[in-house]
Amino acid sequence: MIEGFVRRDGELCAGSVPLGRLAGDYGTPVFVYSGGAVRAAYRAYDAALGPLGVRVCYAVKANGNQAILRLLAGEGAGMDVVSAGEMTRCLAAGVPADRIVFSGVGKTREELDRAVAAGVHQINVESVPELEALSAAAVAAGTTMPIAIRINPDVDARTHAKITTGRKENKFGIDASVARGVFHRAHALPGIDPCGIALHIGSQLTDLAPYRDAYAVMADLATTLRGEGIAIARLDLGGGIGIRYRDETPIALADYAAVIRETVGDLGCEMMVEPGRSLVGNAGALLARVVYVKPGDSRTFLILDAAMNDLIRPTLYEAWHDIVPVRDRGCGPATYDIVGPVCESGDTFATRRAMPAVEPGDVVAILSAGAYGAVMGSTYNARPLPPELLVDGDRVAVVRRRQTLDDLLALEAVPAWLA
Repeated sequence: MIEGFVRRDGELCAGSVPLGRLAGDYGTPVFVYSGGAVRAAYRAYDAALGPLGVRVCYAVKANGNQAILRLLAGEGAGMDVVSAGEMTRCLAAGVPADRIVFSGVGKTREELDRAVAAGVHQINVESVPELEALSAAAVAAGTTMPIAIRINPDVDARTHAKITTGRKENKFGIDASVARGVFHRAHALPGIDPCGIALHIGSQLTDLAPYRDAYAVMADLATTLRGEGIAIARLDLGGGIGIRYRDETPIALADYAAVIRETVGDLGCEMMVEPGRSLVGNAGALLARVVYVKPGDSRTFLILDAAMNDLIRPTLYEAWHDIVPVRDRGCGPATYDIVGPVCESGDTFATRRAMPAVEPGDVVAILSAGAYGAVMGSTYNARPLPPELLVDGDRVAVVRRRQTLDDLLALEAVPAWLA
């Protein structure tokens, strides 16, 4: 079983709380997060990287619930945000602005103005037009903004094509081959302090070689720029360390720390990393109830009350999630196509999945759903968003209530001429 979820007397639990009880009390579908698992994951990072002076800045896009942000901030984490909305979430959760790094390839002038006004620790710039817009924003505010310029090192992260970000054909960053000129342009602009280099090569990495290659490019550029009079004092090393969904072997943090030490550790820079999935992914589960078991000529469909609008990763990335009965009733094996009720053939969590047999009314847990789960949810088919629960030991809190149909309708209006 994954971190944060264990079986006790045949019942899957988060902390000491049975998941079947949560499904009964709060209904399904429902996301459940283990606060203890999130805390343990952060502390493992801090233990491995803290001695190198590396700050852990959580990638908020993985799970932006304010309770998760508050928990991690309480542990000392910084935050990596990619929109004004994520920045606002962090500030509302009590995260100090000087612990926030603002990343993202398409920041608007309004977002830049808000980040400058908030006084975030750093803005990671990804293009020359953005650089010029930020300069104008900083000058208008009468301040100088610390920035890192994100480079694209053209390194294959060896991960899924839709979550690789460090190749030349990707939209992210500035080609390393032209980065020197961009740094000199930034150095000449008012309101800008180009003190850092940033990169991020992808997500769900299980191989250290791409990190080693990318950080070598970063080290060479930092050394060259320093020789040309640009004082590089910060390195944003990105994130992307993968977790176990099926049979992956995650990167050992001690080995990752060794790569950092070997490639950039002697540069004397302030350093940060931006993990997301590896802090929260295995700390979450989506609970769903079996609506029907539908036999077919060639396969049997297990129809759940959760759907692709609740957890889109299997549809979007062909992703594997372990799916297990919450209550082990000792049933023999069965093979199912596990699907939701949305009117799309893509609304499928698993095909030909072997698992213990279940019956209508049983609750199953879709594991490793703490990252890119609720945060990517939609209301497709007019399905309200499910609630989110945080479990910490024996304590349970609703950290996002279940959306209602009235909530959905309240956002819309019928024009007077149609009344």
